[in-house]
Amino acid sequence: MSHMTEQERRDEVAHFMKIVTAFRQYEAYAISANTRRRRDFYRLPKEDKEILDSLGWRKQLDMVDELIHENAKVLERIVANPAIFMDQEELALAENNNHDVRDSHGMDHMHSHGDGAHSHSHSSHSHSHGSHETSRRQQVSATDMDKVRSTLKQIVRDWSEEGKAERDVTYKPMIDALLEHFPDQGTWPEKKVLIPGAGLARLGWELAFLGFETQCNEFSHFMLLPSYFILNETKDVNQHTIYPHIHTFSNAMSAKSMMRGISFPDVSPSSLPRSSRFSMVAGDFEELFGPKEDPEEDETEQWDAVLTCFFIDTAKNIVNYLRIIHRILTPGGIWINCGPLLWHFENSEDISIELSLEEVKELAAKIGFELKDQRTIDTSYVGDEGSMLSYVYKTAFWTATKFAK
Repeated sequence: MSHMTEQERRDEVAHFMKIVTAFRQYEAYAISANTRRRRDFYRLPKEDKEILDSLGWRKQLDMVDELIHENAKVLERIVANPAIFMDQEELALAENNNHDVRDSHGMDHMHSHGDGAHSHSHSSHSHSHGSHETSRRQQVSATDMDKVRSTLKQIVRDWSEEGKAERDVTYKPMIDALLEHFPDQGTWPEKKVLIPGAGLARLGWELAFLGFETQCNEFSHFMLLPSYFILNETKDVNQHTIYPHIHTFSNAMSAKSMMRGISFPDVSPSSLPRSSRFSMVAGDFEELFGPKEDPEEDETEQWDAVLTCFFIDTAKNIVNYLRIIHRILTPGGIWINCGPLLWHFENSEDISIELSLEEVKELAAKIGFELKDQRTIDTSYVGDEGSMLSYVYKTAFWTATKFAK
């Protein structure tokens, strides 16, 4: 971080503290929303209240309060030791940092996918956190709280038995395509696989379990904090239980369904073979994998496969994304994609180039890719099987190789 100015460093620290604070303030925000329901109940005529009481309405609200508390305990564990993301100098800065959060710097920009979020959030990537004292001074936005609630659903998608069906729809075709491209299992430990926008890293974990050398890349601390917690501090199968569907009563099939607990993780993250090579790097994809002046840092032709799952639409400039993917692939390497085109920076103040699917494919050809196995995969994203509402994405799947030189 030596290239950053002192003010930039302070802004990075403040931004990360704001994220940690959002996790810690989840309980107060969620209880407040549930209290609104209780207040509305008491404004009803006596007869109506009695009818709702006969349905168990007030008891349901009391139970939701209890489940919010259970969620909060898990979220507090996730951010219990944020100093792991800082060096000592940054820690000292965080402890002495009393300036206001600057929303203009390092913002997480997220467009919601469906009833949860396909939340490739774009946030500051410094590893930093502030003290409780500083955190209490910060204001958490409604958007940040949406991301915290979305994080609970992301955990379900990537690390629960309930999420397996949704994972299998997208992850399995990508894994199968990789295995088809590299059919010799004996070579897998030599093959380097990159997964940008890895979220909570389940796809990367699965590939490392198979034997590939795998690196996940993620930008958002809303994803980095829970992924670290799951991968490094969770040892037992179904060690934790969360209640991700209690935040909205709309479209609930039943109160029981809405308040169901979902345990995670469905596998032991520490069960990777001792020989596994699995890592996660925090930072912006373009900054980390774009061209470097230092040859030792340059990633040109260093990766045998790049897997992008619900990722390419996080680009501000899709031309540069595809250019980087093409450049870092080894000769004979493969790019496997599956996802929609919900351009994350559309209607924002940032640069945003929004292409149609047809144009993205044409662009890929111009960059130097030969697209194969093109198909559409229908899938939900952090969907709720107990909801009356379901969003379905007609995701674009393909494999691509570099044109022969």
